[in-house]
Amino acid sequence: MTDVLVLGGTGTTGRRVVAGLRANGVTARAATRKPGEAGQVRFDWADCATHADALRGASAVYLLAPVGEASPAGLVAPFLDEALAAGVRRVVLLGSSAVTDDTPGLGELQRLVRAVPEWAVLKPSWFMQNFTGEHLVAQGVRDGEIVTATGDARVAFVDAGDIAAVAVRALTDPEPHNTEHVLTGPAALSYAEAAAIVAARLGRPVRHRAVTTAEFAERLTASGIPAEFARVLAALDEDVRRGTEDRVTPAVEQVTGRPARSFETFAREEIR
Repeated sequence: MTDVLVLGGTGTTGRRVVAGLRANGVTARAATRKPGEAGQVRFDWADCATHADALRGASAVYLLAPVGEASPAGLVAPFLDEALAAGVRRVVLLGSSAVTDDTPGLGELQRLVRAVPEWAVLKPSWFMQNFTGEHLVAQGVRDGEIVTATGDARVAFVDAGDIAAVAVRALTDPEPHNTEHVLTGPAALSYAEAAAIVAARLGRPVRHRAVTTAEFAERLTASGIPAEFARVLAALDEDVRRGTEDRVTPAVEQVTGRPARSFETFAREEIR
């Protein structure tokens, strides 16, 4: 394998994938709209002229869908055609455990990737890293109140480092995985339970407030997320409320050979 193109190469999972590939002696190019460091290449979904240069010499791609697009297949399908024509053989898609083939818009990406000669679809549960950085959940941590439409349902939050470790294996193993990996942490927690762990770490109150799906969509829109995509995200919270994410899988350990990181460990090491 000569080169791996990592879309979203400076993002939550992408930068970890780049680091993991390079640690294993693999050449990794971090695709970003604003490259500023060695090893980065310009890539913009909206500017097809950037795609050919980014793909040149790549034999594998770590694929993230265009952010904020409720129906991204219109952009992704021609990109994959161009990638295959440029010599890419393997594609690893970062999907979601909440997305199936029947999910409007996002579900089509899984079908597109399975048509590539060598492929894997990563289907992680909700990220632990949502509790840090610029995510709305992280803002809730800072405000002392996390707002979701999930009710008291549980989610097996997964660490971005574990997702990246699985991605590195899927991108570099001699035999293609040609399968889906549903990735979770080692335990399922409600947002109220996660908030209690975070509160204990910070030494101040952090609580969870449940709202309706419609209220949550309005809240997302007010934060600057396009209304159509906000409705998609709010519907995912509604699915969680129905129990779809209350499951734990052994996939992280099966693929990487080490246990998945716990939420308690994440909170102790990363919550500030």
